[in-house]
Parts: sequence; C-alpha cells; structure tokens
Amino acid sequence: MTIPTSAASTNDSTEQNSAQTSVDGRCTSAFSTTAIHAGYDTADNAEACNVPIYATAAFDMHTADHGDALAAGTVSGFSYSRVANPTTTVLERRLAALEGGAEAVAVGSGMAAVSYALLCAAEGGGRIIASSSLYGASVDAMLSFFPQFGIQADFVDDINDLEAVESLIRPETRAIFTESVANPSTEVADIPALSALAHRYGIAVIVDNTVPTPYLYRPIEHGADIVVHSTTKGITGHGNAIGGVIIDAGRFDWSQGRYPQFTMTEQVISDERNGKFYSFWDKFGFLAFIRRVRLKYVRTLGAVPSPFNSYLQLVGLETLAVRERQEVASATAIARHLSQHSRIERVNYAGLGNTGQASLVARDFPDGVGTILSFTPQGDESRVLRIIDAVHVFSYVPNIGDSRSLIVNPARITHREVSARYLRAAGVDDRLIRLSIGLEDTTDLIADLDQAIERAYQD
Repeated sequence: MTIPTSAASTNDSTEQNSAQTSVDGRCTSAFSTTAIHAGYDTADNAEACNVPIYATAAFDMHTADHGDALAAGTVSGFSYSRVANPTTTVLERRLAALEGGAEAVAVGSGMAAVSYALLCAAEGGGRIIASSSLYGASVDAMLSFFPQFGIQADFVDDINDLEAVESLIRPETRAIFTESVANPSTEVADIPALSALAHRYGIAVIVDNTVPTPYLYRPIEHGADIVVHSTTKGITGHGNAIGGVIIDAGRFDWSQGRYPQFTMTEQVISDERNGKFYSFWDKFGFLAFIRRVRLKYVRTLGAVPSPFNSYLQLVGLETLAVRERQEVASATAIARHLSQHSRIERVNYAGLGNTGQASLVARDFPDGVGTILSFTPQGDESRVLRIIDAVHVFSYVPNIGDSRSLIVNPARITHREVSARYLRAAGVDDRLIRLSIGLEDTTDLIADLDQAIERAYQD
C-alpha cells in the first residue's frame, strides 16, 4: 500500500489570481501549469515526460521489513494496486493541488466518491443533512440504501436556508452535504455560510464540486472540509473514463467526540505484536479522514480506478482551463438565446445573473457556474421528446462535462429513481430538458436547438 505525501496546495481561483504551488521544485501561481505538472517528477519515472500507465496489480516489496512497513502504512510506497497505484497517485496529488486540499483518494466512479465520503463521516449511526436538489443517485442512496447501514439523512429543500439547516442538527449529525452548483437547476450553495454554521457545531461540510470543477470554484477556500467529484465529467472532459475523487482539506478536528470511528483503535494501523494500538486520529491527526477512506473503504470495498482510467483523467485535466472557458462562454450565450425564444417558458442558468442568487454568484463564481443549463419548452412532455429526437449536433447522453454537447430529459433518465418530492426540489419535471455544452461552435449549437424546437411544434 501507499500513503502519499500531502499534495502541494494551490489557492488561485483563476489563471490571474495568485498563490504558490510547488511543481517539480518550481513555484507557480497558474491553474493551467498546476493541472499539467503538479504531483509528478520525471526523475522518479525513468524521465518519462508523460505520466506512465503502471499496468500492474502488485509491486515488489524487496525486503520483509519493508513489506511490513508498507502493510502498516508507516512508509510511503506501493504494494498492491487495490490500495494505491503510481499513475493514480499522480492524479490524486494533482487534484488535491488544484482544489487546495491536503490529500486526495481517487476511486472508481463519482458515486463511489460520494458514498465513501458520506459513509466514512457517518458510519456507526450518524445522520447527514443534505440538499433535496442533489443528483438523483445521491438522493436515492441516502433515502433507500444508507438507512440499511444505520445512517439516516435529513433533507432540506433550500440548502441556503440556514435556519432550516440548523433546525435539523442533532447530536448524531455528522455532515452537511450539498453540491456547489446543483444539477440541473444550477442553483449555487453558499458554502461560506454553511461552513460557518456547521463548524459552530463541530460538523463537517462535504461538497460535491463536479459541475463547476476546481477551475471555476474551490469549496475548500470557502470553508468546506471535504470535496468530492465525479471526475468522469468536466475533469476528464471527453466522456471516455469513469472516475471519482475525494479531497480532504486536512484541517477538520475528527477527535472532538462526534466521530468515534476516528478515535477507536484499528487493527489495520496498529502493531499488535508489540502491544502498540492506534486510532486513525492517533496516527494521522488532521489527515485521519482521508487515510481512513483509503485504508478502510478503498482497501476493503475496492472501488479503485484502473491505471488506464487514471491516465485518461490526467490527459483530460491538462486542458480543463481551456475547455471550461470556452464551454462556459458557449453555455452563457445559449442560455441567453433560449431566454428570448418564443417557445421557451423558462431557462435555468444561474450564470445569467437574473435570479435571486445574482449577488452570491457574482461573489463566489466570477468566472461562471459551469457548462450545464436546463430549460422548459411550451406544451407537454411530447414536445420535449420531439426536441430530443430532432437534434443533430447534440448527443442524447446521460452525462455532463463532455467535449461534445449533450441533451437529456432528467426526469426520465438521470433522476428516474427520485420521488416526486425530490424532483420538485431539484426543479425537475417531465417537461425539463438539460443541456451540457461542449466545444462545438456556439452558432452551430444554437442553430441545432432552433431547428429542433421548430420541428417539435410542427403538428
């Protein structure tokens, strides 16, 4: 196994903002430079310029003493790819650097990241306060699956209603969980306010930052303790690899009584032969959470990314800044166009600045809220289906963050497992269409939507 050293931290919010990040011994303040170089040293990899794909299940431990130290987690290194792999470790360090976190663990999918993070925080009978507008699979997991493990969720329709959130806090509450930008409504969460509230009670804040990516928003800078991503989406950016990541800010006190799982002794990190027993807090302090994710959840449950998928995510990450800039510009232009279309009743895109969240968006998302938007056409669901069937440039795909532009009807696809109450909270009904804007020419995308809408109303 390996326990990677803490990643270099970066606090820059755009290319122009300043912070220092160590990259192969150099200092830089640019997001794009970090996305290409952080966490990798050519000297440790036969001088390979690109990160190699370490397609091996296991690694030579060389000596008995070194193997024992690797198994105990007392030295850095690799022994088995279910726990850690060199290709994946570069991805983890790079994402931790981009999010301004202390350490990260990559997993096999975005839902694995969400599940592991929430279970690690709430295991043993904890409760989670969550936004009702979460991605459908996250809602389903907390409603119907986590309770089978003694973990309960308390949902709030408006995560920015601090009084409502505070009213749900109980002694067994372990985390507040929200998306930084909701999918598909694009409503934004006030992470600084939520974090201030949560920390008054000694509760961790876990944020799904998939939609904006760290290029547009970094929750840790705003007070969040744990960040999760579906790296399948904007981080990979080409729809060719499934993955997820959990990133720990490395500053939350997991020893203060609300989280007994971090202060109880654990065999996996103890030395029973010599009578030395440790808890995760004893051994790792403020990194107890992320080390527990790796050594208990990833090691035991095994949702690990393949080295090849980690490599594809690293390749995609190199162009994240360029892609996000173009896609956000296109998404904004398309949202404005649809807002003026005679056949469209409503457009959901917080980046237009025409909602009650305008000041919050301006404060926390100056470079945009992301590449997705949604809209409601006139008429019944049949018009939605006709629009979807009539597009040529958009692909009918249940994904976001692709370099290709995508269209989907969330109520039937991405939120199908969610009951009516939670659909309403997420702003989803049978008449809603979600778009994920890619890298095609904006004029072509607008023309494709216009012709599809026109055809949908030709009775």
